[in-house]
Amino acid sequence: MDTALVKRAQKQDMDAFVHLIEKNKNNLYKVAKSYLGNEEDIADAIQDTVLSAYEHIHELRTASYFKTWITRILINHCNDLLRQQKRCFVSDQIEREGSAEPKDDREFYELIGELPEDYRMIFLLYYGEGFRTGEIAQILNMNENTVKSKLRRGRDKLKHILCY
Repeated sequence: MDTALVKRAQKQDMDAFVHLIEKNKNNLYKVAKSYLGNEEDIADAIQDTVLSAYEHIHELRTASYFKTWITRILINHCNDLLRQQKRCFVSDQIEREGSAEPKDDREFYELIGELPEDYRMIFLLYYGEGFRTGEIAQILNMNENTVKSKLRRGRDKLKHILCY
């Protein structure tokens, strides 16, 4: 991540902030997609994330952690949306129509969809986004050893799914 760009954005440089968001928009979409199935909810979560990040970028202490920081904000907004939906809707889930992820990633999403929910985000962040286990632990507010264990157990579950 370009720390100079983050520092410029922290000094209220709108162009620098827009450039940072452009560089991270695909990553944000993938993370939101793994939490939320509805394109409108994904768009809302990303929009809220961008607004929050813009309003609070001056609070980011280490510029090199921008991607981790904005991903954490997005996950919080996704969780907020999910909590609101649980309170508001007590009906059957609607079948998703079509798939918005790129065709190359469809198999990846289908495969991690077979995993329990608490493993999915770890797999997406590790394999899909390239975060290290320490960064994932920070993003998800969990112990790094827990992240490593869930990666190992998730791999075992996928082997079992693929081999049988």
